[in-house]
Amino acid sequence: MNADAVELRAATQADLLAVYRIEKASFPQPWPFSAFESFLGEPAFLVAVEGSEQGGGGRVAQTGNERVVGYLVADSVPNHGHVIGHVKDLAVAPDRRGEGIGRRLLSAGLSILAREGDARVKLEVREDNEPAIALYREFGFEIQRRIPRYYADGETALVMERSIEA
Repeated sequence: MNADAVELRAATQADLLAVYRIEKASFPQPWPFSAFESFLGEPAFLVAVEGSEQGGGGRVAQTGNERVVGYLVADSVPNHGHVIGHVKDLAVAPDRRGEGIGRRLLSAGLSILAREGDARVKLEVREDNEPAIALYREFGFEIQRRIPRYYADGETALVMERSIEA
């Protein structure tokens, strides 16, 4: 399989358990389930699904045999009098990594943030998460600063930013 075999769509309540399972398999300190619930309805809370059928107008029609294989959570937040996009969480199911699914999710999320009018986007990433850092650099993110002990386990976060062209 590859990234072209999945469809991207807005996350729904029905997706949250699968999203949470991917989160738990991906991070040493996963977000709680309720955190994902709080982002439902955000334009850039996306899921990548396989086993979906194309509906009219390029929309994905949910079917009973869909499988969520990745997700992106991003939104717009106030920042010193401006609004900035914030990529909060991105993960792909362990058995589907390396296929470009994360790349597709990030690209789609950045497009949504641009349409929302954000001129910049930021994210935090664990300093030792080399695959994620490489992906973000590929998309033009640059390290702005380090935040020691950002994560509850004491690990340092890198804050990365890039501009967004509408």
